[in-house]
Amino acid sequence: MEKYQEVERSIIKTYRKEIWSRFIKAVKDYELIKENDKIMVCISGGKDSFLLAKCIQELKKHGKIHFDASFVVMNPGYNEENKKKILENAKILNVPIEMFETDIFDVVSSLTEGNPCYLCARMRRGHLYNKAQELGCNKIALGHHFDDVIETTLLSMFYGAEIKTMMPKLYSDNFPGLELIRPLYLVKENSILSWAKYNDLHFINCACRFTESCSINDDGTSKRLEMKKLINTLRKEEKDIDDNIFKSMHNINMNCILGYRKDDEKHSFLEEYDK
Repeated sequence: MEKYQEVERSIIKTYRKEIWSRFIKAVKDYELIKENDKIMVCISGGKDSFLLAKCIQELKKHGKIHFDASFVVMNPGYNEENKKKILENAKILNVPIEMFETDIFDVVSSLTEGNPCYLCARMRRGHLYNKAQELGCNKIALGHHFDDVIETTLLSMFYGAEIKTMMPKLYSDNFPGLELIRPLYLVKENSILSWAKYNDLHFINCACRFTESCSINDDGTSKRLEMKKLINTLRKEEKDIDDNIFKSMHNINMNCILGYRKDDEKHSFLEEYDK
């Protein structure tokens, strides 16, 4: 059996409950993939996006929905080590990637002021949407997972002063007809880490020009890492804390909130209080 076949088998068999079933549940519950979709699967080179690619491949082979998928790597200016690792993993996993070049890192590194991470993210998103249009795709699949969702929820509360979360799908405001989907929405990061270790797979973690790091270790400075550590600490006292955070966004009690915003229009509980 080839290495990629062992990896595919592990998703369907060994990690059926932790990965495959949760992937399928997200696809069905949030109606992420429909008949005749053309999906551009974005691969950053990390564990999440490569797992997403394999899950999409397996769904194409074994699922009942007919759809097409293109596997794309946007090169924002990777160093040679990172680029080589991505190409090697694509070959090992039998993922037929197309890599296209951009000058994002060069542009961002020339900044003398402003937020380079914010600009980098916007430029990446723009290039991806343009590539999806070029390929004739109607959907873009990203590898965000369950932990990304709950960390985003807490980040919004603690640092954004609002309650919102990372959505399983959303339409693009600037690219009509394009929809972003997150099929790993219910898959937990620990399961992805376990899957990679089980198959002896090694992926790049951060390919940023400013850090030039392939390490699995975070530098310890990001707000998202703060949320990750907080959740891990809380989990020691309440093992279901992450699930509770996630479920809370599906179970907002409109009778017990002070206000909300819909399409940039603000509303107060006072509007309904005396009715």
